[in-house]
Amino acid sequence: MIRCYVTDRTHGDLLSHVNAAVRNAVDMIQVREKDLEARALYELVCQVRDAAAGTKTKVLVNDRLDIALAANIDGVHLPGNGLPAGRVRPFVRLLGCSTHTLDETVQAERDGADFVIFGPIFETPGKTPVGLDTLRQVTGSVRIPVLAIGGITRENTEGVLRAGAAGIAAIRLFQPG
Repeated sequence: MIRCYVTDRTHGDLLSHVNAAVRNAVDMIQVREKDLEARALYELVCQVRDAAAGTKTKVLVNDRLDIALAANIDGVHLPGNGLPAGRVRPFVRLLGCSTHTLDETVQAERDGADFVIFGPIFETPGKTPVGLDTLRQVTGSVRIPVLAIGGITRENTEGVLRAGAAGIAAIRLFQPG
C-alpha cells in the first residue's frame, strides 16, 4: 500500500509530523502549503527534503515546478487547476495529479502522471464525497496507481484498498492532534 502524507502546517508542528512520517516510512510527502511565498516554501521544502534524505520517502511540492527544481526534490503534485501535466512531465522524476472524476484521471494518465490522488472518497470539510463505487470505477479504468483521499481513516482504509486503490493520501491521518 502506498502512503502519501499531505502537509498542513496549520495543525501543529509540521516538521515533527514530517519526521514522524519519515520514521514510519511513508512513501511520499506532498508539501502542500499554498499560501507560502516562494522563498518560505523553498526553505520548507528543503527542510522536508533533508528530513527524508537517505530514506525511501519521496518528496513532492504542490504545483511549483520551480521550487521542485531549485530544491532538487523528487517531483511535483499538480492540483486540478495547476500547470498542465504534459508540460511538467519532462522536468521531474515523479509526477502526481489530483483528480475528481474518471475523465480527469484518464487525462492525467495520458499526460504522463505517475499516479493520481483521487477523491474525496468520504466526508471531509467543505467537499462532496464521490464514494467507493466511483473509486472502484476509476481504479478499473487506468493503469497508474490511484491513491484515495478525503476522510481517510484507519477504519476505512481497507475499504478503499478493496475498491482497487493502490494506497491512501491524507493530512489528518498522518498528523494527529
